[in-house]
Parts: sequence; C-alpha cells; structure tokens
Amino acid sequence: MKHILVACFVFVFITACDKDKINNNNPYLNNYRFSTQINLNLPLYQNLLSNGNAVKIYDYGNRGIIIFNTGTGYVAFDGACPNQSLSSCSTLEIVSGINAKCPCDDAVYSLFTGQSPGKQYPLKQYRTELSGSVLIISN
Repeated sequence: MKHILVACFVFVFITACDKDKINNNNPYLNNYRFSTQINLNLPLYQNLLSNGNAVKIYDYGNRGIIIFNTGTGYVAFDGACPNQSLSSCSTLEIVSGINAKCPCDDAVYSLFTGQSPGKQYPLKQYRTELSGSVLIISN
C-alpha cells in the first residue's frame, strides 16, 4: 500500500502543471512559434509604461499581438478573434483601452483576463517576461 501511495505522489508531482504553460488550444487559430523583444523605451511603446494601456503590433501571431499593461505586469494576446475562423472581419480592435472587440460578432474581451462573457474561447495568450526595459513575448 505504501508503494502505491508513493507512486501516486510521484505521478502527480511529475505531471503537475507548469506555471508558465499557457493553454492555447483553439481550433480557429494557428499556433505560430515566435519570440520577440519590445524595448519599452522606444516612442512607439510609450503608452505601455502607463497602467491600463494597450498597444498592437502586427508582425507576429495570426492577426498581430495586443500587449497590455495590467498595472502589475504585462499580458500579450493574439490579435485575432478567438471564436471566429480567420476572415476579413476577425481582427480585434482595441476599444476603451482595457477591452478588445471582435467586429465579426461584436464580442468584447477583457484585456485583463482575455475572457468574453458567453464565449467558448478566451483570447489566445502569449508568454511575457520583463527584463529591465525590454519585454520578451513568446509562444
């Protein structure tokens, strides 16, 4: 019996979730692999130095990346509507500073959580790491 309990403990310990692992399983969006660095001292990203501000860059992801300053750190989301197939209307728009809106279905997503009430999939999130004044975003 003791061996079974030890085996169960070891199994749970080995398969425990990694705190840096972000679940990006979404049938509508592609899983692109990338890593980029954003220098927050550049004028293009000055808005990110203030809490509650977002900036969109278009070089990565399905429809660019939305970067948001939560006040306690940074989050980065794919710029594509997560509950729509990629189409001409599936690019998120930043609205009211703290939300993003999908023009296809008018769903509004919180940039704090990535959630939209009643929607199956949240915004596709990317990893962020701050090193001095450089924000590293990766998938």
